[in-house]
Amino acid sequence: MVIAIVGVSGAVGQELLRVLEQRSFPVTDLRLFGSERSAGQSYLFRGMAHTVRLLQHDDAFKGVDIAFVSAGASTSREYAEDITRYGAVMIDNSSAFRLDEDVPLVVPEVNAEDALMRPRGIIANPNCTTIQMVVALQAIARLSTIKRVHVATYQAASGAGAQAMKELEEQYRQIANGEQPTVSKFAHQLAYNVIPHIDVFTENGYTKEEMKMHNETRKIMHSDMKVSATCVRVPSLRAHSESVWVETEKPITVEQAKEAFANAQGCVLMDEPENKVYPMPLFLSGKDEVFIGRVRKDITDECGLSFWCVSDQIRKGAALNAVQIAEYIIQHG
Repeated sequence: MVIAIVGVSGAVGQELLRVLEQRSFPVTDLRLFGSERSAGQSYLFRGMAHTVRLLQHDDAFKGVDIAFVSAGASTSREYAEDITRYGAVMIDNSSAFRLDEDVPLVVPEVNAEDALMRPRGIIANPNCTTIQMVVALQAIARLSTIKRVHVATYQAASGAGAQAMKELEEQYRQIANGEQPTVSKFAHQLAYNVIPHIDVFTENGYTKEEMKMHNETRKIMHSDMKVSATCVRVPSLRAHSESVWVETEKPITVEQAKEAFANAQGCVLMDEPENKVYPMPLFLSGKDEVFIGRVRKDITDECGLSFWCVSDQIRKGAALNAVQIAEYIIQHG
């Protein structure tokens, strides 16, 4: 298959190259695209160097079967017609099309079949925090209808990009040397701190990141459940964590929930708190699954459950999810 990657030089673009190679994706021709800053650079894929082409309004996507696009919402909107004009399926990692009614928003473990209905030739990849949460929620939804979700996220620096990771590391170095830390990628110093502010604030007091979790979860799960999120940036480098409270229509026991998580596609149950075993981002970066622990009854609600989950937001939260979508449409048409 002829595969294109737009935004290959970014963290997600680089991860896409790794995931495609690791999963032996059927690539016969690989076309890489980027900005003027990236054009001309070369990247290895299966031992061969591929040069980045300048993304522009032309016929460069003619013959492409699937295009993975991870270059930001404005770029996705500007070039969507060029990318899809000749029949390529555009799997877009930005927020540009996620809530458009005629663009499916897909997490393969939850609603893979939605990917087959794509009138504009575009499939949207959800926000990273939404992806890991709905993979876990789907296990619970099979036991009882979910009425309400409260979630607090603990999002790693890499969610703001590769430069944000470098800034966090540099802040620790600067502080250790008695220097004033550089603050550029975050609203405040992140080292030795947590920041309850990701993306811009909206009129209702929630940030756009928090509203993404509300709107995207409902669309992916075809549900009218209520979702309230608080999204927090924390000084870890990679893999997001979430504390989730779920209210269902009928009570679910801890044992039922654990069994559901253990058997759910894309989930790994890691829940032995008596042995200090629970998911932590330090040890789960680079993993594909959503790891779940601290499963317990909500003591304030007979129909409530609480759990903790961790997932690598660059892999499952972006690159891997996009490749899984592509694998599904290859298999099912």
